Amino acid sequence: MTTLTLGEATALALGRMHAGTSGLRRRPPARSGAPHRTGAPVRRDSIEAGTFEEQFFAVPAKGETDRLLRMARAALDTGRRLKRAVRTEGHVLSPAEAALTGLTAGAVRVFEEICTLARLNAGRVFPSYNRLAEATALGRATVARALAALERAGFLVRQRRFKRVEGEGPRYAQTSNAYRPMAPQRLLRHLPRWMTPVPIPDDAAFRQTERAEQVEQMHRSLTCRELADTLVGGALGRVLAKLGAALDRRDMETPCESQNKPQPLHQSIHSSRHSVGLVARQASPDGDKT
Repeated sequence: MTTLTLGEATALALGRMHAGTSGLRRRPPARSGAPHRTGAPVRRDSIEAGTFEEQFFAVPAKGETDRLLRMARAALDTGRRLKRAVRTEGHVLSPAEAALTGLTAGAVRVFEEICTLARLNAGRVFPSYNRLAEATALGRATVARALAALERAGFLVRQRRFKRVEGEGPRYAQTSNAYRPMAPQRLLRHLPRWMTPVPIPDDAAFRQTERAEQVEQMHRSLTCRELADTLVGGALGRVLAKLGAALDRRDMETPCESQNKPQPLHQSIHSSRHSVGLVARQASPDGDKT
């Protein structure tokens, strides 16, 4: 029987070492990104499924997925022309142009499937690699390279997810990624001119500015709780609403200035209200456009 020191026994109990035929050996570090010590195969930057999807997914507007697919096909043609320019003219690619040259016909086919799922499922897209490979008649490795190329080009936002596995103690396992198709703003100048958004007329821009000022004035008149309820929904909105309610109660309990007993107002109340509003705007689906 192997005699262990106190330190070796502690390391063995914590899973940092394992016993072999030739004695104790240090266990290689787990490739897990989840907050646990079970060594479950969870990749880095993964978020638990069901905790962020309400803020991540967005319902596409009518015709938006078709427009994104046309942009991807035009980007593929532009990338091919850039490759030809590199071979024949020695053209030096910028980072945005290099991202375009990384697109392939397989990547556009995968993007078409993601856009179809976004249109049919109100923006909720989380297919597995096997599902994408089956739908596109491509191999898993080709699908993985296509997703990476789409993400580099800015056509796709991908978020890794993990899920809890029922069993003894906390267990986690990787599950399918969440995807959101997008229009890559940095590539618009490389695409055909007819795909560039039409400039907003001056009168429409003035109306938008006037409406934004009215909305901002309305937000300033709301309490912290009302502001969180207005801008954010879901679990995050409920948390911010509770925080806003606490700030509102503190605001009511704080003594105000009076003519006979001048007393400075609590400046942190105003800064806290500003912080709640800022977090709520950043967490809202429309961001600063709200």
